[in-house]
Amino acid sequence: MTELELKSFLKENFPKENENCDWKEYKNLKNSINGSEGDDLVSYVSAISNMEGGHIVIGIEDKTFEIVGIQNLHSYNTENIKLTLVKNCTNLSSENLEISEYITSDTKKIVWIVKVPKHSFRLPVYAHKKAWQRIGDSLVRMTNERLDTILNENFNKEDWTKVIIEDATINDLDEEAIKKARIEFVKRNPKYSEEIESWNNAKFLNKAILTIRGKITRACFILLGKQEEEHFLDSAVKIRWNLKTIDNQDKDFEIFHIPFILSVDEVYKKIRNLKYRYLKEGTLFPDEVLRYDPFVIREPLNNAIAHQDYSEKSRINVEEFEDDHLVFTNYGRFIPKSVEDVVLHDSPEEYYRNPFLVEAMRKLGMIETQGGGIRKVFNFQKQRFFPLPEYNLSENKVKVTITGKVINEEFAKILINNPEITLEDIILLDKVQKQVQLSVDELKYLRGKKFIEGRRNGIFLSHDLVKKTGNKELLAEYVKNKSFDNDYYKKLILEYIAKSEKVKRSRLISSTSESLFCRFTFLDTMIQDNFAIIQFFLVHNFCQHTHGNCADIVNRLIDGRQIWTSIFCYL
Repeated sequence: MTELELKSFLKENFPKENENCDWKEYKNLKNSINGSEGDDLVSYVSAISNMEGGHIVIGIEDKTFEIVGIQNLHSYNTENIKLTLVKNCTNLSSENLEISEYITSDTKKIVWIVKVPKHSFRLPVYAHKKAWQRIGDSLVRMTNERLDTILNENFNKEDWTKVIIEDATINDLDEEAIKKARIEFVKRNPKYSEEIESWNNAKFLNKAILTIRGKITRACFILLGKQEEEHFLDSAVKIRWNLKTIDNQDKDFEIFHIPFILSVDEVYKKIRNLKYRYLKEGTLFPDEVLRYDPFVIREPLNNAIAHQDYSEKSRINVEEFEDDHLVFTNYGRFIPKSVEDVVLHDSPEEYYRNPFLVEAMRKLGMIETQGGGIRKVFNFQKQRFFPLPEYNLSENKVKVTITGKVINEEFAKILINNPEITLEDIILLDKVQKQVQLSVDELKYLRGKKFIEGRRNGIFLSHDLVKKTGNKELLAEYVKNKSFDNDYYKKLILEYIAKSEKVKRSRLISSTSESLFCRFTFLDTMIQDNFAIIQFFLVHNFCQHTHGNCADIVNRLIDGRQIWTSIFCYL
């Protein structure tokens, strides 16, 4: 095929890069196959295999999609390259690993398509002794969440909720729960609104995928079973609500039993969802809202029910901290790749811990597809400028914290005054505020958008981000956080004056300036050139307000960073 035909073929079959497809230029294969970690072919094979498998197209410029072709094969061909990949990618299966070669008839350009199989059961694929994955446009070392997901895969594990309870009958189900289920089923499936009245309970339960050939399943019993018949479930299928004081002291509690389709409403009523008033910048009229949007309560609770590992014989827990936050806990590992992946890609998972129960709850309108509901919760919090949900995935359980108020007012002001910030941006900026370590690619992304400054161990929100707020406290916080290079000390104040419309010099040269300057001694290793500093004091006529001349003042500085930060705070 011609180059134009090949390009058309590639665009049709591999239209974009994602976690299942990569385009690599690799003109020279000598150091591209097993070379620099995180950039060579074996790293990308590891990343794609560790997700769902996919393809790597070699000989394509990843920015323009132009066919550049492999210009130096070195000693590789489609046969020995396969052996090389298997040798250098630990746990990579040779089965379904394929390399196809295309040579354009007119320009003689060579393109390879590497078909990468999905990793074997519970076996992540390693390259350079590291497991890799792709997040967005970046190749990164695999997150702990994704690694745990692979290591604890249970695709072949029996769905606990699908098991039939042989001795149970429709008479063991709660009539009110069945009525509620019928109402919610029609809401989700309006096409049955006219005929559902003619269905008896047995037919309805089959339509709602709660029974199997008329037999009562554990899923059916979890949602619709009578409380007095809960002995049919050999597990502690219960929800515990616990009210705690701000200082973590128990104040009240209640245990809720099956049927869960009714219990979720009872738990919701128990939560004291009080009014919360907060003042947005730029208005004298405060917003008055419920601390928790109803969806923000119901979604994590229903998710906990849907994804609980019932074989652990543990309760689902809902902890309510007075006027502060909610914590939802269910047992069992978090199945998706990562929380960020669920929120940002909003795509349903291929596998669920309790697929039978999940499908039944979906048909009854209790949950959305995995990811959709979680993303909505994040967006509800974002719209209010409340902290984003926090996920703790340790100790073989999922713990979700929902905060019902503004905690960091400065951060909220940044979001209010920068409406262009996306949910993806907020997730990363939230990490900055909480001083969570960012990956190299996350740092690169935020720097590219000019959202952060500082070095890896001292990252903080940028001047470009905080200046839109016009908030003096935020600007002062920016100055305090700023990590300065030694050569930058003498430039700092002059640059700030240039950025600011007005500087209140009087605050600097007030009586407080005496204590500001005179308590420092000189450390000349910090500042090699005093001229600019002296010049600054002369130009702004500060010397007359202090004891001694400018040189004396400079000679009192103990630390360039400390003094410049202090001066900054007085502007």
